[in-house]
Amino acid sequence: MNYSLEEIRISNRIIYYLMKKRELKEDEIALYKYYSENENVQELVKISADELNCEVKKFGTVVYFIPKEDNDFLGYSKGELKSVLCKSGANEKDYYLSQFVIMTLIVSFYGATGLSSKCREFLKVGEFLNIIAEKLKEGVERSAINKDIEEGGIAFSNILEKFESLKGSEKQNRSKTTKEGFVNTILSFLDNQGLIDYIQSDDMIKTTKKLDYFMDWHLLNRKNYNRVVEALGEEVHE
Repeated sequence: MNYSLEEIRISNRIIYYLMKKRELKEDEIALYKYYSENENVQELVKISADELNCEVKKFGTVVYFIPKEDNDFLGYSKGELKSVLCKSGANEKDYYLSQFVIMTLIVSFYGATGLSSKCREFLKVGEFLNIIAEKLKEGVERSAINKDIEEGGIAFSNILEKFESLKGSEKQNRSKTTKEGFVNTILSFLDNQGLIDYIQSDDMIKTTKKLDYFMDWHLLNRKNYNRVVEALGEEVHE
């Protein structure tokens, strides 16, 4: 396919904008219009994104720039995530607990089968802590019956041991050595990424439109949702 110099120039401007902002909205009228209405520009943008190990996805009226899973230049490497989400000197158990917390947050908010996959509007932090503990204990019980769960999925017993080693606190303790502080760090990170609204004064978690769109249009097709559920060691219900 032949592309004009103008189309190449515009597509480069869109990629540059997406790298800076990570999203392109309708209010950026000219660039949004070019991407939405010009197939050549859209194709060039996607080709350039692929070379950067990223994807460009339009959910609703917003175009998102999404680093692929193994992109540690525009995304986060495992080591970088560990340093951001866990305390200094963190080990593998700390890291995998942080990932379990994120997966549990996803399945707590999403999973409905209607027009939207979202199944609740908000979640209190105290309730979320209880859900994490319950999911871990359920996982340990299932893995005791079915050894394949921990061999091919999550080592629930190790993660539960790590979670229970964290101190409990009835106060709003932000130390990463407490359960509340550990989860607070993760929620603050997700808030900074624009994926949730973490209202600390009310101990309340809400999801953003960005995450809702992403879950409805990309992650929560049945295949991807089932992968998350299976990773948590739960049964998949078709």
